[in-house]
Amino acid sequence: MLINEILGEEIQERDEEALKYLKDIKWCRIDDPKGFKLEFFFDTNPFFKNSVLAKTYHIDEEDEPILEKAIGTEIDWCRGKCLTQNVLKKKPKKGSKNTKPITIVEDCESFFKFFSPTEGPNDDKEIDDKLAEQLMEQIQKDYDIAFTIRDNIIPHAVSWFTTEASQDEYYKAILEDDEDEEDYNDYEEEQNYQDDGN
Repeated sequence: MLINEILGEEIQERDEEALKYLKDIKWCRIDDPKGFKLEFFFDTNPFFKNSVLAKTYHIDEEDEPILEKAIGTEIDWCRGKCLTQNVLKKKPKKGSKNTKPITIVEDCESFFKFFSPTEGPNDDKEIDDKLAEQLMEQIQKDYDIAFTIRDNIIPHAVSWFTTEASQDEYYKAILEDDEDEEDYNDYEEEQNYQDDGN
């Protein structure tokens, strides 16, 4: 997951230890309502109690696919292990009557925020254009991550694990940019030579 361009941007250094407990990722189509579901299976770990984290996408496919709703699993974090928040303790100001440290909880970037998606603009609630645009960008980003996992990571998991997929992506990009087939043919010959046990 780390070497995929889209997912690599989402996974923070602090997420990596928790993701070592990830055993498998599966997806299935759902019919009522139409859409699909991603399931992440985890071994017992010190970060959260869930064995499966799921994300379900409801999609309207009448004319073209439109995301209607995304529902994620609520993560049951172990005490002090939440990766989507930073807990900061600040000393009170000098001269303050309060002598105890002040605890501040801040949201922070984490791959695990994927399971609590941003809701789209609500017709009942007025929001300004800038905020609506930000929400739509976040929803699109969430959608892109889901399709990357479903269509790219899951079917080619072994290739990503062995880093072969990233090398193939690199050489295909060279072909698209330079239209130079010789580089890719040399790469394929080298791969075939290695596959033959030489």
